[in-house]
Amino acid sequence: MAFWTNKRVVVTGGAGFLGSFVVDKLRTAGAQVFVPRKRDFNFVHLSDAQRCFQEQKPEVVIHAAAYYGGIWINQVHPGKIYFENLIMGANVIEAARLANVQKFVGIGTACSYPGYLEGELKEENLWDGPLHDSVRNYGLTKKMMAVQCWAYRKQYDFNGIHLILTNLYGPGDSYNPERSHVAAALVRKFVEGKLQNSPTVEVWGTGKPIREFLYVEDCAEAIVRAAEKYDDVTPLNIGTGVGTSIKELAETTMSATGYEGEIVWNSDKPDGQFKKILDVSRMAEALDWQAPTDLHSGLVRTVQWYLQNKEEADKKW
Repeated sequence: MAFWTNKRVVVTGGAGFLGSFVVDKLRTAGAQVFVPRKRDFNFVHLSDAQRCFQEQKPEVVIHAAAYYGGIWINQVHPGKIYFENLIMGANVIEAARLANVQKFVGIGTACSYPGYLEGELKEENLWDGPLHDSVRNYGLTKKMMAVQCWAYRKQYDFNGIHLILTNLYGPGDSYNPERSHVAAALVRKFVEGKLQNSPTVEVWGTGKPIREFLYVEDCAEAIVRAAEKYDDVTPLNIGTGVGTSIKELAETTMSATGYEGEIVWNSDKPDGQFKKILDVSRMAEALDWQAPTDLHSGLVRTVQWYLQNKEEADKKW
């Protein structure tokens, strides 16, 4: 990819789950990548963001840093999640504008979509209603980055795009039960079920809800492609477009781990929305790309990594 040869790029969150894969893709393509660390540049402060970009002089900024987690962390730290993500996004975009960055790529989330809208979500549905109560504090902060990019393009001709990501899974994720999402949580449950020779593994809900799961390395490839090819101010969905029931996810994870016991469904736990996947037709056309990794293959790779890094992965916050 000649576009990236010697291109100066800053990737916030570049040491994290998704960001580390983005950094690897960029470096393989020939880019000069800088990964700011919070101890050196705390983007909650605009001055730190400005100092980072003044020193590094990036041509492209990919903002993948976020403070987030599963249901538990949203219940315990809703204010911190709201404040840090909102301020970081605003500061990074403003600092990028002041530094005359050629391209800004904001990494958003599917939980920015209306909370009670089900089915295949199109980009034009983004403002069709309020967010789900459980993720309002996080989803809105990411949504505001899209608004800021729109406003800055209108006033400053700022080249900023906003990508809306579906649920990710894969190596490097957090498997800490207080922070992990459903795919990582199931990987841990079935691996431990096999290691402990447990006759059953409990999974919450009925297994009927349908979600979408994107392998993290595929997502990183899509982000790098979008940074090169996509310049529209309209947000862009990034996903597989393939719906997977939680039952199918659990059974595929069970197969990937080699667990041979039984699944016990705890139907006393809530299911949530019935169907929520992203319409990726605009992505396929704009990026000339679709996610290459099927769920089983991705989970096999994930399980292999988790077994080799279990102690560290279980502690990751």
